[in-house]
Amino acid sequence: MTLPPDRPLGYRLLMEPRHHAEPDPIAWCAAIAVLFLALIWHRLGIPTKIYFDEVHYVAAARKLIELKSANPEHPLVGKELIAGAIMLLGDKPLAWRLPAALLGAFGLFAYGRALWWASRRTAATLVGMILLATGFAWYVQSRIAMLDMAMAALFMTGLWMFLAAIAVPHQGRWRLALAGLCFGLALGAKWSVAPLLLLPGLLFLVLKLKDNGRRFLTARAGGPVPGISLIEAALWLGVVPLAVYWATFAPAFFYADHPIDPWSPIAHHRYMLQLQDSVVRLHPYRSVWYQWVGNWRSIWYLYENVDGAQRGVLLIGNPFTMLAGLPALLWGLWAGFRRKRQDATACFVLYAVSLGFWAISGKPIQFYYHYLLPAAFLLAALALALDELWRRADRWRWVAPAALALSLGMFGWFYPIISSAPLAAGRTAFVHWMWLDSWR
Repeated sequence: MTLPPDRPLGYRLLMEPRHHAEPDPIAWCAAIAVLFLALIWHRLGIPTKIYFDEVHYVAAARKLIELKSANPEHPLVGKELIAGAIMLLGDKPLAWRLPAALLGAFGLFAYGRALWWASRRTAATLVGMILLATGFAWYVQSRIAMLDMAMAALFMTGLWMFLAAIAVPHQGRWRLALAGLCFGLALGAKWSVAPLLLLPGLLFLVLKLKDNGRRFLTARAGGPVPGISLIEAALWLGVVPLAVYWATFAPAFFYADHPIDPWSPIAHHRYMLQLQDSVVRLHPYRSVWYQWVGNWRSIWYLYENVDGAQRGVLLIGNPFTMLAGLPALLWGLWAGFRRKRQDATACFVLYAVSLGFWAISGKPIQFYYHYLLPAAFLLAALALALDELWRRADRWRWVAPAALALSLGMFGWFYPIISSAPLAAGRTAFVHWMWLDSWR
């Protein structure tokens, strides 16, 4: 069905169907997320000791339970979730990692829902979820008590709600409110997501201006969500996230030592920035953005004899999909300009903004796990490109299933070294996975 020509331009660009309606794969999305959770759960309690950056965040969660300050350079949501799990299940490895595991699975589901509402393509949605699940980083970060999965999963949930508000405007108000809530919680987990949180409001501003001219502030017609004015959008996508973000600091208002003044958020954030900028000592696993793009710098989260066997946890991207996604991003940019593919354009913009932040950031020490969100958008672009190849029904159609099979095959091959599985005896058991010297 084609929309009437009198619809405002912004509404038509975002809402006019580009293809025949396809069935919503929500049940399949849920099934993939549940299977992913089962995969995460296998050996989730191994190693039975703290490893890698758990040393910071589990310790901080323990102190948070006692209302003592720890790890003040980062917001609190991720540590609050770990603390809650410890209080519920006890201070043990399964409890430390449970929030990341549950959020990893739900975040994968939210990613699929966001991809569906953006593209309305069944195959692309399911392929995107499989690519993310087998992309290594989402899996590894779902099995460790760090802050990144809380940030990523909550952002994906907010993105899902925002895109659904665009697709079904009569549900726009409550979906935008939920989006704002999730965006605030994501920011309360880790600041890395901050640049992406500006994009929904910017989209509202641009399309309201385009559709309504000088009436852009108060007009309810047009824009990404007809019926919602720019002023109301600023409430849901600006005021609510900031209020929720600051509310997540509430436990720190009652610290026994050095409590945060709830009426001085600016002063406290200056202190947090000073702490983050003070970390200048070089780290053996430090890396920069172009190394993430090329997938040539890894991080060893674990490699030692522990729990009765030699075990390893390597953080690196899937060697196939991390590279195959790069031309897919360029295709997305082309498809956006030439074919008005807003879904492909969105993938490119989200990738460019989330990666560009690190390219220009003054943060002196950066790591591959900062590529978690950019890699997710890269894989979404790859899913859309593979879906497009499959629909062509020509001699290149075989590329789509072959690419999916190769992603699954890579995940299976590297599974032992990313999942803390027992490895062959000896300290050189890792060698046959080290395709590049820079991965060592």
